[in-house]
Amino acid sequence: MAECPMTLLGKKMIETELHQLIRVDREYIKQAISDARELGDLKENAEYHAAKERQSIIEGRIMDLQSKLARARVINVGVMNSDKIVFGATVTIYDGKKEVEATYQIVGEDEAQNDPNKISFSSPLGKSLIGKEAGDEVIVKAPKGDLTYEILSFKYN
Repeated sequence: MAECPMTLLGKKMIETELHQLIRVDREYIKQAISDARELGDLKENAEYHAAKERQSIIEGRIMDLQSKLARARVINVGVMNSDKIVFGATVTIYDGKKEVEATYQIVGEDEAQNDPNKISFSSPLGKSLIGKEAGDEVIVKAPKGDLTYEILSFKYN
């Protein structure tokens, strides 16, 4: 069972979603299934089938989140100090081709999904930044061709 690295904030986000799924969504879907059963023939009952499908999705997500928490390796970025980029670093890079700077924090997969300023450690860019230093150049393999970035700086906060 592989570890699942995450920041303190990432763990809190997963715990919050899990609480919502278990305490609110699961209870709501139980009631929706019960209500749909009362409508009659289950074979042709669209409401019942939709509710059962939604229940399956909720239960799958609950199991996924519980597994991630069980395998969690929580990293307190605030106490980190490294001369190389590691998980949790906030990195500023420069794209010479587009002439733009961008800053990203390297985090766990769930944390990166809904925040454009965060990237997963397992993404192509995240993987290419790990182990590098300020001033290094990284090449990221992308579907539309190689992308080159210069690492301007990084910090842990």
